[in-house]
Amino acid sequence: QQLLPLLHAMPVMSKLVGAAALLAFTATNAHATTYFKDDFAKGMTKWKASTWKENDGTKGEFTVTAGDFFGDEKINTGIKTGPDARFFATYADFDKPFTNEGKDLVFQFSAKNEQGIDCGGGYFKLLPKSSEMKDFSGDTPYSIMFGPDICGATKRVHAIFTYKGKNLLKKVDVPCDTDKHTHVYTLHVKPDNTYDILVDGESKASGNLEDDWEFLKPKTIKDPDATKPDDWDERAQIPDESDVKPEGWDDIPAEIPDPEAEQPEDWDEEDDGTWEAPMIPNPEYKGEWKQKMIDNPDYKGVWVAPDIDNPEYEADDKLYLYKDLAYVATEIWQVKAGTVFDNIIVTDDIKEADKFRQDTYGATIEAEKEALKEIEEKKREEDEAKAKEAEEERKKLEAEEEDEEEE
Repeated sequence: QQLLPLLHAMPVMSKLVGAAALLAFTATNAHATTYFKDDFAKGMTKWKASTWKENDGTKGEFTVTAGDFFGDEKINTGIKTGPDARFFATYADFDKPFTNEGKDLVFQFSAKNEQGIDCGGGYFKLLPKSSEMKDFSGDTPYSIMFGPDICGATKRVHAIFTYKGKNLLKKVDVPCDTDKHTHVYTLHVKPDNTYDILVDGESKASGNLEDDWEFLKPKTIKDPDATKPDDWDERAQIPDESDVKPEGWDDIPAEIPDPEAEQPEDWDEEDDGTWEAPMIPNPEYKGEWKQKMIDNPDYKGVWVAPDIDNPEYEADDKLYLYKDLAYVATEIWQVKAGTVFDNIIVTDDIKEADKFRQDTYGATIEAEKEALKEIEEKKREEDEAKAKEAEEERKKLEAEEEDEEEE
């Protein structure tokens, strides 16, 4: 409606161009649907707690907060894990179930590991309508699992797809940041069976689903019936038949009597037997003779069975497809808790997700960095002051001890 007055003021040709642009804009936005979106401005009103781990005392809780530092408290308010060494599980219903047939699927959220996480998950899941959510746990069937996972040397952005009952991990890990700042994780799955994984709006991995996950059997296999030809020569080098062993080579012994050895003066041949000089390595000995090796003119390389079409391979042009997605959830374990999750969105429009990221993360990240910098600087000053105080106390005690000794 805001564009209509502008169209009336345009010349005829410009009106036609403007009208076309308006129709394109309207058509694009008319087809975009957001199935879930939460910035936690109303707290956790959309979320339900799982009963998982309630009975054994290891269930953690989520607190609505912007955390210990932030760029804008209102925009950055999310849900924070606590206390340490706990399992955390919560879930929320989509506004309506989502089947992404012929559509993009975009799943995005932010995570801020302000505690300096050493071991713990930070991922979310999308689950089908058929999943039982009351006792939602790591055993509950899901469709997609996405987000950071950090523990020791493992520092990766998980992207796991469920296909025909199997959970498929990406063949090559996508590394994730381990600092204390907020990072936005975006998974974009497209109906042409391609994908894009972005962190803070920057692509970290993209390509074809079939290539980067083991959804399908391989297209080709080695021919099990193939055999190596009898005349196939795999020897890279062969002995040089023109190389002949020199005469007398075998007559040279490996050891000889030590020519510098002398019979001890107290040696008694009657009692000790005939004296013999000890043996030493022969400097003239050249070892076992071997023919020189030369390149084999008939070398064909190591034989490998030829590839043939795999009879078990079945193409699937709908690897991307997930039907009746109805829940977004997280179930994680954290040794050191304190992650703040925020700004979760599931949509079929990457532009909608990107705008959400820019309006939240983009608008606050620089201020957040400054806030953390101030906290760290203040802590550094406090640590230095404590160290100085401790040193002064140590010197004072030493002086008192010296005075007592003099007395």
